[in-house]
Amino acid sequence: MDNQPLKIAKALRQVSMWVHPEGLVTGSIFVTVGEDDGSHEDPSYVLNDTSPFLVLQRKKPDELRFYNRASIVRVEYEGKKPTDLKYITLPCIAHLMDGSVIDGDIIEVLPNDRSRLYDYLNQVQERFVRLYTAEDQICMINKSYIIQVTSNLNSHRAKNKK
Repeated sequence: MDNQPLKIAKALRQVSMWVHPEGLVTGSIFVTVGEDDGSHEDPSYVLNDTSPFLVLQRKKPDELRFYNRASIVRVEYEGKKPTDLKYITLPCIAHLMDGSVIDGDIIEVLPNDRSRLYDYLNQVQERFVRLYTAEDQICMINKSYIIQVTSNLNSHRAKNKK
């Protein structure tokens, strides 16, 4: 029997992951490859999946590790900021339990009546918050490790949008 039709095409996506209490772990997570166009799934979908564990492929040492999503503090990876006008930009600063302070932009499609920072942070279906920390850098932060988030309308990014 041929099992190929049952196999889901996956690719590796390089990430830097901070795990409690281990600290920084580097490796690659498995993302789904689109059948039609070969595009890769965004790591945010992997992180916000409802299953308790995700798989990380390490190079040194060469091994697979299974991490509990609840113990992942944050994950950083390369990605482009969306530029379409349908996206709302919310500049903010996240203060984490490990003392990290992450300055970035939440850039998401949000309904007009639920487009405040408060509304985005309280979306119950998402475990991780996505912050664009640079033009090509994304930081996914586990909400359970956030102490506070403040709006940052004085950031150079917010001023450049005006």
